[in-house]
Amino acid sequence: MTDEKIDVAALLAQMAAALTPLIQSPQDTAMVGIRTGGVWVAEQLHARLGLGQPLGALNINFYRDDFTRIGMHPQVTPSDLPFAIEGRHIILVDDVLYTGRTIRAALNELFDFGRPSRVTLAVLVERNGRDLPIQADVRGMQIDLAAHQQIKLAGPEPLELALATRI
Repeated sequence: MTDEKIDVAALLAQMAAALTPLIQSPQDTAMVGIRTGGVWVAEQLHARLGLGQPLGALNINFYRDDFTRIGMHPQVTPSDLPFAIEGRHIILVDDVLYTGRTIRAALNELFDFGRPSRVTLAVLVERNGRDLPIQADVRGMQIDLAAHQQIKLAGPEPLELALATRI
C-alpha cells in the first residue's frame, strides 16, 4: 500500500455516481465539507454534482471532545453555511472517517444551525477503528489499517492520499 498510488479522481467519480441517486432535488440539497480535507473533497464533489446551493464549510474545533488530548488549533476560522439548514437534505463530506468523533462534532454543530430533513455522510476513505457507531452512506474506498498507521489527504491541488506510520 505504501508504494501504491491511489487514484483520487476515480474515487471522487465513484462517490459522485453513488450520491447522484440520493439527491431528490438539487435545489433543496446542500453540501457541507468539514475543514480542511473534507472541504477539499466537497469542492470536487460539489462541482461534479451541480448542486443549486453554494458549498458550506464547518470548522468543528469548538465542538471536539478531545481538547485535552490534542490541544486547541491556534487558527480557528468560522464555519460558513451560506444557506438555511432547516428542512434541507445535507450531504456532509469528510476526507477520512476513523473514530467517528469528527463526524459527531460536525453533526452537533450542524444541528446548532437548524434541523435538516436528512443528513447523508460521504467520505473519501473509511478506515477501521471506530469509537462511535457512525458509518458513511457513501465512501470512495474502505481500508483496514493498524493502529500505528494513518491515511492522510494532501491538497487541495492536486488531491493525494498518503499512508503514514506513526512512531
